[in-house]
Amino acid sequence: MIAPPELPPDFRLAVVLSHPTQYYSPWFRWLAVRAGMNLRVFYLWDFGVAPIRDPRFQTTVQWDVDLLSGYESEFVPNRSAHPGAESFRGFDNPQLTGRLAAWRPDAVLLFGYAWLSHLKVIGWARFRGIPIVFRGDSHLLGRPAPGPLRRLLLGLLFRQFRAVATVGAANRRYFETFGVPAARIFFVPHAVDAALFDPSQPAARGAATELRTRLALAPATRVLLFAGKFTPAKQPVELLAAFLELKPANTALVFVGDGPEKARLHDLARTAAPGCVHFLPFANQSEMPARYLLADIFVLPSRGIYETWGLAVNEAMHMGVPCLVSDRVGCQEDLVEDGRTGWIFRAEDPVHLREKLSAALAADLAALRPRVAARIALYTYAAAAAGLSRALASLRHL
Repeated sequence: MIAPPELPPDFRLAVVLSHPTQYYSPWFRWLAVRAGMNLRVFYLWDFGVAPIRDPRFQTTVQWDVDLLSGYESEFVPNRSAHPGAESFRGFDNPQLTGRLAAWRPDAVLLFGYAWLSHLKVIGWARFRGIPIVFRGDSHLLGRPAPGPLRRLLLGLLFRQFRAVATVGAANRRYFETFGVPAARIFFVPHAVDAALFDPSQPAARGAATELRTRLALAPATRVLLFAGKFTPAKQPVELLAAFLELKPANTALVFVGDGPEKARLHDLARTAAPGCVHFLPFANQSEMPARYLLADIFVLPSRGIYETWGLAVNEAMHMGVPCLVSDRVGCQEDLVEDGRTGWIFRAEDPVHLREKLSAALAADLAALRPRVAARIALYTYAAAAAGLSRALASLRHL
């Protein structure tokens, strides 16, 4: 990897993000400690730190990994009656621009634009001449081409950003569609905490062995893993139906999670042979490495347009697990090479899902694992830090 350009030692980067997440917080720590960046994160909500009920998981969520240490951050009070990304006023933080001004950043790394507080930041930064690097992972997979009005409005909005940090190929095409010039686009790959998702960790390996024993899985039994929200957009029912039609020998399907499709899944699973379908509850972040180590194949069959990337695929691949994903999953062009690091099926085609599932179960999985490791090695916090450094360095030349 080419060494990223160095920033001035007094360069100050303000980061505006909705809430602490298990994906970005370790990266911010990496930027501060390993890359030596002087940054402060301005959070607009305390979801994930304070216990809050997630309606799609149908459970109360509070992540059990450290989200706040190792880098500077502050929570900006949110006066929204219903905080969150579901509505324009879900992030309404009147003190945000004042707090940004008090910190005196040289640039702002902004995540998202479709909320009140984010638009205020864009206006504030433009008025003060402070450059914004925008980070978003939207794509147009499975969507109709944007109409002229949408192209015009988003094109005007994206011109306010001095640089755009893209996470992968589909995301890059999204910004190109709205007229962002190539000189302002920088590859800042989506990544997860590789130190947590390390297949050599004894604790995770021991927990995976305990899980296999608890589920009464024989050593030769292959495991398909689904982990996430049980919602129609994630297609867990379609996955279970394909599995039941194939009736693969010496194979079990394990669901990890919760959600509104739970009852349908349990009803359908009653038609399976004993011991073929298993359900585990929602797993917190520290529990997930063992779930991936249990798996031979990870499946993310989403058809929902909101599956902008699918960071669970990164996690699974760090654990050496090839992945079966739909063509609506944002990461599929970057991480999943059909027949080499995983398999891709057409999201709206249940027959194709069944065919690709059959191909995955017939594959030499051991031969795929070195390719999986080689591919995911390009999607790390170090690579993301290098891309961000290049984006920030470019601000001096535009």
